[in-house]
Amino acid sequence: MNAELQPPEARAVFYERERRSVHLARTFTCATLAGWSLSGRRDDVLLCVSELATNALLHGVPRGRGYLLRLVRHGGGVLRVEVHDSGSGEVRVPEPSVDAEGGRGLLLVTALSDKWGVEPRSPGKIVWCEFAHRS
Repeated sequence: MNAELQPPEARAVFYERERRSVHLARTFTCATLAGWSLSGRRDDVLLCVSELATNALLHGVPRGRGYLLRLVRHGGGVLRVEVHDSGSGEVRVPEPSVDAEGGRGLLLVTALSDKWGVEPRSPGKIVWCEFAHRS
């Protein structure tokens, strides 16, 4: 069967709103990429997972809730990272000042991924990024 016609593979895990979830998200991503034999852009993917998970914790997950990390491997050569949260709010790439301690996460996602975006969900949103890969 042609790789582009095969259904995508997906792995997902839900994390509670706690700081250690970012580390757990990276660990889950490492294991998933290894299981799929995808290592070429591993560091870029891990950094983007860290940034999207951190943004979800800081801006998208109300108290008492969590977020879903979903990794999707498409047969056509695309790895998609999705972070689903239940918070409202606009997602934008800020222009941080030189002295700012934060505000660079989505700049990194923009620079490292092939494309990224935001989709609405009820409640909340999905912030995603994609990476071309070779199987």
